[in-house]
Amino acid sequence: MRAVLTHLAMHVRDLEACVAFYRDFCGLRVVHERHDGARRVVWLAEPGREREFILVLVPGGVGKDQAPGDYSHLGFALESREAVDATAAKARAAGLLIWEPREEPYPVGYYCGVRDPNGTVVEFSYGQPLGPGAPPSPPSSEE
Repeated sequence: MRAVLTHLAMHVRDLEACVAFYRDFCGLRVVHERHDGARRVVWLAEPGREREFILVLVPGGVGKDQAPGDYSHLGFALESREAVDATAAKARAAGLLIWEPREEPYPVGYYCGVRDPNGTVVEFSYGQPLGPGAPPSPPSSEE
């Protein structure tokens, strides 16, 4: 049996604020909404990847208060270092930036961290071996 990761579901305390964050910062769009009793559940996806991976937001969360040193996060790849810097500037202006842009050795690359309205950390990176900005092939372990 082969399992394929298709979605991540998160309870959030402010559904509308989280939908706006993932739309504005991550470029996700609403691809499905359903009402589960009195709750509205929202499915978000990257354009063109609606059948590959979905972020499901469910209202009723208590929020996340990450401890210092807890690097749990969602990761989004960007197309350039400049895009990471622009995202960091936008987050800084909104009071949401928690990790200033920085460079780490391969495979981490250049990244910044932003806190969503629920307290979840979202990393925006360039130069990791996944997504836009991925090097054509990973550096050899012999280098």
